[in-house]
Amino acid sequence: MSGQRRLTIFAKGNVDLRDTLHSLKLGGTLLWNGVNEILRSRDPASIIRLRHETWNRSDALLDAAGTVPQSLAKRALPLGAYPLESQFSRAVFDTDAGAIVFSIQPDLNTTLVRHRREGFQFYPFGWRSWAAADQAWLREEFTPVPPLDVAVAMGNFASIIARIRQRSRAPILIYNVSSAVPGEQVHAYDGLDEIFSTRIRRFNLALIELSRQTGISIVDVDRIAAQAGAGRMQYDALHLTGDGCRVVAGEVVRVLDDLGCISGGSSS
Repeated sequence: MSGQRRLTIFAKGNVDLRDTLHSLKLGGTLLWNGVNEILRSRDPASIIRLRHETWNRSDALLDAAGTVPQSLAKRALPLGAYPLESQFSRAVFDTDAGAIVFSIQPDLNTTLVRHRREGFQFYPFGWRSWAAADQAWLREEFTPVPPLDVAVAMGNFASIIARIRQRSRAPILIYNVSSAVPGEQVHAYDGLDEIFSTRIRRFNLALIELSRQTGISIVDVDRIAAQAGAGRMQYDALHLTGDGCRVVAGEVVRVLDDLGCISGGSSS
């Protein structure tokens, strides 16, 4: 289309980014068709091109060398939506995209393993369904990595942002997570370890401080779910409904427009 403005987004994240920006399908039914649905009604002259890569966690991204370790590459592991090429990719540091989007979701709930001798980390997605020989290899060659502390996670994000800023001034957006966890009805916390909703709130608050320090923009999924009603916006703590995807995608467009990436004519 003549005169069409195109913005490329590099989205490094998991289902929250994929579902809101690309599409959401359940049982073969298309519930949401992506961020360009928002633009078609709001700014028909603009279009977003999405490049999406899954990732495992901020610490693993910082450690990624850009190539898959040979000890992993020689095994045909059924990793589903988390292929080794994405897990060890450094493309987000080299992209010329007009905007970059992350999420804190992987740091909240992803459990990694570390190779006992070589030291690299990876996400053994679906390992319980692997062949017995691959499960035995995993237990012999790797050790579990503890969950990330919020301060460590935010330090990692600060390092990721600094590394991107070495070559790009593209806006960086980071999704937070809704703290409405279905089924949680705790009213007294004495003697409890950290529950998931509390962990989410700590990460969300820390992300605000990260924004103050680095200038990144927050896609405030927590606020959106609270205002619209979590029961309508999400299936569970980590998965949004079609309505939820639509509203969050609209927020992404609003933030990018406010930053001059859409109506301002950015086209990388």
